[in-house]
Amino acid sequence: MIAIVDYGIGNLGSVAKAFRHVGAPAVLTGDPRELRRASALVLPGDGAFGAAIAELRRLDLIPALHEAVAKGKPLLGICVGMQLLFEESEEHGKHVGLRCLPGRVRRFSDDLVVPHMGWNALVRRRAHPLLEGVGEGDFVYFVHSYFCDAADEIVLARSDYGHEFAAIVGRGNVLGVQFHPEKSQAVGLRMVGNFARWVAAGVRAATVAVSEGA
Repeated sequence: MIAIVDYGIGNLGSVAKAFRHVGAPAVLTGDPRELRRASALVLPGDGAFGAAIAELRRLDLIPALHEAVAKGKPLLGICVGMQLLFEESEEHGKHVGLRCLPGRVRRFSDDLVVPHMGWNALVRRRAHPLLEGVGEGDFVYFVHSYFCDAADEIVLARSDYGHEFAAIVGRGNVLGVQFHPEKSQAVGLRMVGNFARWVAAGVRAATVAVSEGA
């Protein structure tokens, strides 16, 4: 089961619809018990970093997210959900993130129009199952005023708005996309399907391992 974290922030319905479209229904839930039972988690997000992390804390959802990461369950952050995975953000003051990935969230320079809104090309840096079938230079849809200043070794793909920034990041079972896959048409849906298949492959592998161990 893939669980979409419902904390009242983000394109929750659209993200759930994207998973249904690729034949991988996902449960939309804000129940920590359901999140702990899930095979993988998706963390959407819109708006301000501080408000998002405060709401996760208020609803006591952060422990379930950290437990999922510690157990090796896939976790995909989308837009502000990706930013929340990092150590801290400078948006409207300093805010501590989930600290699942190294780096910090910074604002685009003042000489750029923000939010950065529209279609931008992906430049691949590393291979990953999430990017299977995604072509070099494929376009995805962004809406953001802040970007993740991420450690280079976790950047899977970059894009450009005044300067290069991390568009897709990943380390182990933790992934993030700065754009909105649910709004990125065929390319975005391809990545949603890739994530679902990656999750399913991991579940099958774990099931076989348990069976063989028995």
